[in-house]
Amino acid sequence: SFSCPMPGPLLAAAGRGLSAMGGGCGPLASAIRSKLAAALQPTHLQVLDESWRHGGPPGAESHFSVVVVSERFAGLAPLQRHRLVHAALRAELAGPLHALAIVARTPQQWESDPHVPARPPCLGGSKHDQRRD
Repeated sequence: SFSCPMPGPLLAAAGRGLSAMGGGCGPLASAIRSKLAAALQPTHLQVLDESWRHGGPPGAESHFSVVVVSERFAGLAPLQRHRLVHAALRAELAGPLHALAIVARTPQQWESDPHVPARPPCLGGSKHDQRRD
């Protein structure tokens, strides 16, 4: 089973590496992890709480990034893959989850390129809070 204080394996079944990387041990991170696992049967899963990058208070759990590798994505365009992730997290997106960055790949795509693009830095605030000079 997954232990939150240390990143590590969530499950290892039949040689498939299903993992959850640290950066998210609160109730929202756990819900995201379990709902994506149930809906998409991923061979690789990373759930990262990036709320700290956006100025949220400790434990805010408002901004996440996920890497989901699943056979369910085979033959689907990126938009369709994102819709599957959004459908699995419908309740969270309607409530406490403010932002979600998604990398959705098939196992074959992940095997040939396991690189996850760097996330851009947060500029802080919203459009309404930006200063005009």
